[in-house]
Amino acid sequence: MNDDSARADDGAPVINLRWLVRLRWGAALGQASVILIARELFTLELPLAWLFALIAVEAVTNLACVELLRRRAVQEWTLASVMALDVLLLTGLLHFSGGSFNPFNFLYLVHIALAAVVLRPAYTWGLVALSLACFGSLFGGVLGLPVRDHVHHAEQMEMHLRGMWVAFAVAAAFIVYFVDRIRRALAARDGELARSRARVERSDRLASLGTLAAGAAHELATPLGTIAVAAGELDAALTRGDRASISEDVALIQDQVRRCRAILDQMAAGDAPGEAPELVTLASLAESVARTMRPVGSIELALDGAVATRAARLPRRAVEQALRALVKNACDASDGAPVTLSGGSDGESLWLEVRDQGRGMAPEVLARVGEPFFTTKETGTGMGLGLYLTNALAEQLGGRLDIESELGRGTSVRFVLPSRTA
Repeated sequence: MNDDSARADDGAPVINLRWLVRLRWGAALGQASVILIARELFTLELPLAWLFALIAVEAVTNLACVELLRRRAVQEWTLASVMALDVLLLTGLLHFSGGSFNPFNFLYLVHIALAAVVLRPAYTWGLVALSLACFGSLFGGVLGLPVRDHVHHAEQMEMHLRGMWVAFAVAAAFIVYFVDRIRRALAARDGELARSRARVERSDRLASLGTLAAGAAHELATPLGTIAVAAGELDAALTRGDRASISEDVALIQDQVRRCRAILDQMAAGDAPGEAPELVTLASLAESVARTMRPVGSIELALDGAVATRAARLPRRAVEQALRALVKNACDASDGAPVTLSGGSDGESLWLEVRDQGRGMAPEVLARVGEPFFTTKETGTGMGLGLYLTNALAEQLGGRLDIESELGRGTSVRFVLPSRTA
């Protein structure tokens, strides 16, 4: 990107002040040149000391602006202050060189036009008010250009009209050139921001793919664990010659293999985020989860009768996966003791709660629960994604995940949904 364009990290105030500094250098040089030319060619008696003192103030403040740019300490009010100072300096220059009769009062429009481009409306209208007040103050000063005595009034009027033509040309050139340059610089900045957003979106899509893969891997852990348990029971049944148990274990393994296939198909299709909600009762959700999880541990259902048959519109498969993750964590923590799956309502929300009889969690562990990849399980037995993904789903549905735990008293995890889903 060349010198006329903003760097990617430039904000609009920095871009605008950079161009304003260039405008002010050009203005200072032009003002000095016009003063000297007018004095020599148009026989004007001008107070050079006052005029050049004002130009010196403009140059010194421009050096201060350069330092602000170097430090990148630029705010919109900084721009407004500099432009207000320029209006005051222009008023001083006009006052000492003809007042309201000076044809270069057109230059007020340059400041107003620039303000309309680079400042918010409140600052712009403030600058308009200041310009009107300053221009109005010139009418109380000297009327007419400070010409030498031998210049006729007609010549003075002709001089004024020609000066108006020159002032109009200067104002128009300044407005068109610098507004166009600022517009192009801002367009270049917007283009770079658009490219940055596109890069972020690509990164987000890659992160979503990683989350999808991690979620599928976490979901596969449950049926694979069930298959491992069933395989152990099948081996024991073969030793005993118990054909009934063998048939049950084989059917369970086949069911879990079909479930693994469904999870992999879902991951390949990528349709989980777009799963259509359906009307489902809390009782059917809890029973489905308990039925598929019983080989992993003992599960007791304790649903409030008043809400057990209450229906909610939910993405059933996603919610069941989330609840299975909670139940599996509870079964692992309970070490064979029963896990309670309950449900109820408090009027404003519905909830399903999983309570274990494990050792509970210390406050420092509880504070980190739900962070991705944080787990207290042994290496290779957990990915630390179950609570993270379940909480993400609850938030997506407008609910939340409440976790309570105390050392020696187990842990309860409540999957809360807003009542509007019912």
